[in-house]
Amino acid sequence: MKLVSVNTGLPREVEWHGRMVTTAIFKQPLKGRVALRKLNLDGDRQADLTVHGGEHKAVYCYPLAHYAYWKKELPGRELPMGMFGENFTVDDGGAGLLEESVHLGDRFSVGTAEVAVTQPRLPCYKLGLRFASDDMVKRFLASGRTGFYVTVVREGEVGAGDEMKVMAREANAVAVAEITRLYVAKRFGEAEIRAVRRALQVPELPESWKEYFRDRLHQAALD
Repeated sequence: MKLVSVNTGLPREVEWHGRMVTTAIFKQPLKGRVALRKLNLDGDRQADLTVHGGEHKAVYCYPLAHYAYWKKELPGRELPMGMFGENFTVDDGGAGLLEESVHLGDRFSVGTAEVAVTQPRLPCYKLGLRFASDDMVKRFLASGRTGFYVTVVREGEVGAGDEMKVMAREANAVAVAEITRLYVAKRFGEAEIRAVRRALQVPELPESWKEYFRDRLHQAALD
């Protein structure tokens, strides 16, 4: 996997549906190398820290292969790197299978830093703001092309062109795509229950996700 573009942005005020909204979803590609720290890249910030940012969402990664899908879905729209609010635009060689092949807890080296996968992205209304489209959030989640967040295990420097090398695979492997499906599933069967129990063993999965899935397991036991 390769780091194609490193994108950062600071909060700005934008008018949306007649009110001013503060957002940092407008990311721009960087030239050269930049420091990656525990909470974010230098020059990057989040507007609403109650739902964005923090150690479990230090960096958002989005696959380059998904840009081709969205160009077909959104004909005529310009899609520069960072359009989805991602910090890392990543390329897996064109397979477009990152959410299926990247697992919670997987660790990667990138530049002189090391990161670990924590969760998929569940988009908020600001993605719709970025695309000036109220239905973009629904379309994004339905597509399964969510990308994923990573936590910073070791701080360092990164830049476009860096290789992302697998350092370790999580023993209780649950793919990013699978955890997204489990999150939105209406009911849990035996297969879903087994997958959730594996996910609960992954240290990198945030406690908020674990609480949600514990509640779902409790509900499944009552059904």
